Amino acid sequence: MIRNPVEAMCVAWNALRRLPTEGKAGNVYVPSSARALDDDERELVELARRTIDAHTDAGPDEDGIHTMGAAVMAADYRMFAGVNLYHFTGGPCAELVALGAARAQGARQMRCIVAVGNHGRGVVGPCGRDRQVFVDYYPTMRVIVPTPEGPRSVLAADLMPLTQRWTPEGGMNGLDPSLYQDPETSGPPIIRFHPRYLEDVRSGAKTRTTRFRDPAQPGPARLVFESDPEVVLPAEVTGIRHCLVSDLTDQDAQAEGLSTASELREVLKGHYPDLTDTDEVDVITFQINDM
Repeated sequence: MIRNPVEAMCVAWNALRRLPTEGKAGNVYVPSSARALDDDERELVELARRTIDAHTDAGPDEDGIHTMGAAVMAADYRMFAGVNLYHFTGGPCAELVALGAARAQGARQMRCIVAVGNHGRGVVGPCGRDRQVFVDYYPTMRVIVPTPEGPRSVLAADLMPLTQRWTPEGGMNGLDPSLYQDPETSGPPIIRFHPRYLEDVRSGAKTRTTRFRDPAQPGPARLVFESDPEVVLPAEVTGIRHCLVSDLTDQDAQAEGLSTASELREVLKGHYPDLTDTDEVDVITFQINDM
């Protein structure tokens, strides 16, 4: 028996999160920041799935205390997982548990988050409370949500149109239009790097990067190293060469701090598992503006 409105709301949301997420028809709004998942995001989804499959306390089509798993990726690419703790008074969703686990392990900036239902239900979108939390604390974090085309990642701020952001310092603030500016498109174009490349780029040992389906353009750029805290270096893209993977040279490899073209191809296939020698890549040459 449901005794109060809070319990009714929680029961309704818990039931909604158990519904299948596939086979829905009709027009669905998908934010403009939505993009296909990259390899790291797919790994994050898999971590959330493994977590809830290992720790759920409910059988198929059954209620339970733990029916959702979540995983969050920090700026330094570490991943943390959690499960929900359902309670009629508003027990925490899996996403909030995962965020707390990340904080407890020293993570301060978050890159992406996802929730997955038990028993193969797949990616499930966050509830309204979670969306507000994301906007308040991590507005540029990406959130993986289900769409008619499959899971996509979107900016957290795009899940709360025209929201007002709350902060511990200032309370509820007025509407801030900059909150809805995609960091990928506001300012010089971004070229993202794994943190392990930071010192090589800073020292000048790495002056090129080879990208697959990740276009750049000549001129000013921001090199973003997704460390914790995030590091951004102003740079200039001085050249872009299109070539086949098989046509990469030892000189290309050496400009990336490697030795041979074969070594460069192996590294690229580690980043892009589906890459073949007949695929075309962009060899991007850059220089740091403050060197």
